[in-house]
Amino acid sequence: MTRAILLAGGTGSRLFPLTAAANKHLLPVHDKPMIFYPLATLMLGGIRDVLIVSSPGDLPAFQSLLGDGSSLGIRLSYAAQPAPRGIADALLVADAFLAGEGCVLALGDNLFWGYLDFLREALAHADGATIFPYRVHDPSPYGVVEFDAKGRPVGIEEKPARPRSPLAIPGLYVLGAGAVDIARALPESARGEREITDVLREYMRGGRLRVRPLGRGMAWLDMGTPEGLRGAAELVATVQARQGQYIGCLEEVALHMGWRTRAQVRATVARWPACAYRAYVERLVEGG
Repeated sequence: MTRAILLAGGTGSRLFPLTAAANKHLLPVHDKPMIFYPLATLMLGGIRDVLIVSSPGDLPAFQSLLGDGSSLGIRLSYAAQPAPRGIADALLVADAFLAGEGCVLALGDNLFWGYLDFLREALAHADGATIFPYRVHDPSPYGVVEFDAKGRPVGIEEKPARPRSPLAIPGLYVLGAGAVDIARALPESARGEREITDVLREYMRGGRLRVRPLGRGMAWLDMGTPEGLRGAAELVATVQARQGQYIGCLEEVALHMGWRTRAQVRATVARWPACAYRAYVERLVEGG
């Protein structure tokens, strides 16, 4: 499985008025645009072919920011979602891009920090779907998965008023071939959207839903609220100041994965203005 959809659309209503004039995925999370963090996660998972889905009016900004991905050793494509019709609707937008293959579907406002073995392991499975539940204090704003006594998933609810489990489903889904057909066959929800939880239920009913809970060694943050945006910025700032290593530095990931050489990255950063981010990447390419 080598392709990913990075969903960077939506209305950003939870962050209004911050999003009145700007797509939330371009907002700063400490020292980088929000979209850098989920893109870094996909790259660290070994994904090199990514389709960014956003509104028609916002796509030029993403293209200006990220280009075609060649400076990172990856391929970035872009597709418009005319209206925010739900997470699963992005699968329909990406139909031609996927060409019948499975994919990783990632939400652009989710930050993961820690070892990504869970994602790499899931990508080794060609069929079915995999989700990565995460224990949270209040799971009601999210999709929630419920298990039976044997630890098998038996229920998935979208934003339940009374969650039956403390395990929320983060915005990172590994979906096998057939996800587009499932999404297309499902009716729209009461919200007028194609719900990703409905897609996951279809995999679950067929016994093809794998569940890989994330433990305490992982941090997952929803950056789509003011509190989440602030918390993510604080995490990034604290770790970078303490360790001297950046979170979400795309050029560093490209070097780490062996997709770009030091000379190639050096040539890229030479065109940038003087800033802390450039200085960090320059230290990397010089072996610091």
